Amino acid sequence: MQQPIVTNDVVRFTSTKESQYFDRKSARKDDKEIAKHISAFANAAGGKLVIGIEDDGEVTGFRRNGARDVENFERAPIATCSPSPVVRKERIPVVNSSGEDDVILVLDVEASSSHVVSRASDGEVFLRQNDKSVKLTREQVSTLEYDKGQRVFEDELVSDSSIEDVDHEVLDHYKELLGTEASDEQVLRSRRFMRDGKLTVAGALLFAQDPSAMMPQARVRVLRYDGVRMETGERLNITKERTFCGPLPKVIEGAYALVSSMLREFQFLGPDGKFQTVPEYPEFAWFEGLVNAVTHRDYAFRGDYVRVSMFDDRLEIVSPGALPNIVTLDNMRETRYSRNPRIARTLVEFGWVRELNEGIPRIYSEMQGMLLNAPTYSEPDNAKVKLTLENNIVARSVRRREALDDKLSPESLAVLGEYELAAVRLAFANGKVTAAELAGHIGRGQRTATRILKGLSGDGGLFEWHGSSATDPNQFYTLV
Repeated sequence: MQQPIVTNDVVRFTSTKESQYFDRKSARKDDKEIAKHISAFANAAGGKLVIGIEDDGEVTGFRRNGARDVENFERAPIATCSPSPVVRKERIPVVNSSGEDDVILVLDVEASSSHVVSRASDGEVFLRQNDKSVKLTREQVSTLEYDKGQRVFEDELVSDSSIEDVDHEVLDHYKELLGTEASDEQVLRSRRFMRDGKLTVAGALLFAQDPSAMMPQARVRVLRYDGVRMETGERLNITKERTFCGPLPKVIEGAYALVSSMLREFQFLGPDGKFQTVPEYPEFAWFEGLVNAVTHRDYAFRGDYVRVSMFDDRLEIVSPGALPNIVTLDNMRETRYSRNPRIARTLVEFGWVRELNEGIPRIYSEMQGMLLNAPTYSEPDNAKVKLTLENNIVARSVRRREALDDKLSPESLAVLGEYELAAVRLAFANGKVTAAELAGHIGRGQRTATRILKGLSGDGGLFEWHGSSATDPNQFYTLV
């Protein structure tokens, strides 16, 4: 797993993959190219732009032929962006690839809370998306401008807060990650979590001992139900319930431990023909859903809290507030935008927000990899975001395993090839398999999948074919 870059470590700068929060560029790049990346970070959740290192990690510094003066890059946030974002600059001494004493320049770009930052030379607007700085359309710029107003909330001051509210265990851990021995108040001020002796909303959510005392909506509730629906009154079917309050790193940790303890396990036929024990959901899928809900929820929405509901057949994660305006249900697998950039980036530094370039797409692939239905995202009442994961409990039951054991011997499975085993897995998990399903699962054409299934059917075969004709669009195969 790629670790986030917190301190200005030259070795990490040369070896770490570019990501949502990190990019490196040659000192030969012109103003337009540098402005593109500075503005993209500012319009997203901030990030580090390192000048003097090539894309392949070679440290060329500022003494290489064609390199521009380091002062040009230090002036770039003011000279090439409009309005100028907040950028911390630091020169780091290095020995370049030619063996000369040199420097690299680190530009630590803050997220812009209230303004869209454009490139001054042509007015173009960029947004950081995974490891790319993407130019936005006029319509996207308009929605980004509208959404910037929502970001101000995490920078608002919590009027009745002070340094006395801080959870020092969490803050001490954060200082270790930053590699600093500065005072608590100095660290909070420098990271814009405290102003005028008061915590900001982001500062309170991340570091206060009990943020819910200041913001009652700042909590996560986990519920386990007996059955497939929520009952009330005399038929109330909650079997376990716990509410987590506290700084977000501890809330995530606590909720993770509880959900993990309540997940069931099922028997599953592996690619080697042997049965394996697997959880009812892939860990990455539900944990990423939980972290996204905590990180990106609308904390200005005071009437609700993050809720994880576990039913016999599914797990639901509800996050208050609609999707940020630049993100829709249709584009959320490709588009990244954080309503709370300071919270998001800090949780990355803590290590709770992981695999920055994967996120939602990996939730889909992990569910598919365990032969489960695709995750479902919805926006109930346009006031919250709900992620639903289905566990396919019927296909994963032990009784089904026993029925399959009666039909297929270990010897019959041992002679199957990789694609044939994949076909057996699909038929076992879903009760049937089609050529289209097998083709998608093994990444081959439907003609190849049809040939595999036909080879496994017929007299003495493992599969039975069902259909009215060879061209029947509804034809399928089941295990004999």
